[in-house]
Amino acid sequence: MIKRLRATPFALFLAMLSASPALLANEQPYNQVSLRAEAQQEVAHDQMQVILYTEAQDTDPARLAETVTQALNQAVAKARQQAHVNVKLGNRSSYPVHDSKGQKITAWRERAELRLESTDFSELSALTGELLKTLKMANMQFSIAPKTRISSEDQLLQEAISAFQNRAQLITTALGGSSYKIVSLNLNSNGFSRPPMYARSAKMLSASMSDEAAVIPEIEAGSSQVSIIADGVIEVSRP
Repeated sequence: MIKRLRATPFALFLAMLSASPALLANEQPYNQVSLRAEAQQEVAHDQMQVILYTEAQDTDPARLAETVTQALNQAVAKARQQAHVNVKLGNRSSYPVHDSKGQKITAWRERAELRLESTDFSELSALTGELLKTLKMANMQFSIAPKTRISSEDQLLQEAISAFQNRAQLITTALGGSSYKIVSLNLNSNGFSRPPMYARSAKMLSASMSDEAAVIPEIEAGSSQVSIIADGVIEVSRP
């Protein structure tokens, strides 16, 4: 009687390993090329941010907090009258003031911030000048508004893809290929460069409350360079 041998799982695994080099050879991709294309443009800043603050010192912490709160509330009420200005409260902190020896607390000092943001430069600039009669400026900066950023990125995405396709065709022709297919493609934004801080002159920062006309800040919004990078791999087909 002849016995039939049954293949064990281990034997099957060895058989698969012996056949795998041929399979890999058939499936191994050829003529793959990595390439990168970029589309960029200069986008004008259309959003303005201003940080103002009030600061005071007192020996009584409770009285100090009340003084700062009143000054801040008055500024917030005035700012909220502007329809196109976004008003937010910023950082608020207090700390002790020590004597010359650094051992005894002689007073308390408190600071509170008011953050203003708008795409209407003239309205926010006029409001800032008015509020500087009672507040001080920490900084002013400009950026690209979210809607503008999205619109610019959408346009650059199309341009980056088109540039990628043009380079892919150029490479295909240079290699003597008949056509190409995209193996992978990544689209990334390099982000928007952070706008520089805009410091005002000492004359403006020390504007007196007795001034009849508010000092209106000069506007130099500037721009940022925006780019979309198309990074991918193509496979060239030979005739």
